[in-house]
Amino acid sequence: EVQLVESGGGLVQAGGSLRLSCAHSGFPFVESAIGWFRQTPGKEREGVSCIKRTDGSTYYADSVKGRFTISSDNAKNMVYLQMNSLKPEDTAVYYCAAGLALYCEENFYPAYEYTYWGQGSQVTVSS
Repeated sequence: EVQLVESGGGLVQAGGSLRLSCAHSGFPFVESAIGWFRQTPGKEREGVSCIKRTDGSTYYADSVKGRFTISSDNAKNMVYLQMNSLKPEDTAVYYCAAGLALYCEENFYPAYEYTYWGQGSQVTVSS
């Protein structure tokens, strides 16, 4: 059974930091990737970042480059999203998801290609 569980969301002031964690297990494919996505009411789910479990390649949306860092600890089946210099527009529900590694490339990590999803974690950035 595939499981992904996010944690670490919360309320923070603009300019602050949060670290999201994603505990994942059971994914059946060796060449896989973990992505972070976010969604606000009335908007489509947006890709934030992804990391390939095979070689550690990472990719970021332009809106978070230089502020967010994705990392993984494969021994612990954990993926992290360190979010610094947070802005009110970063407010959203953040999801981690698992998919095939071929769906984690520069400017290409479509949510619809990620098969398994966590329950989401709310991040609220106050101005």
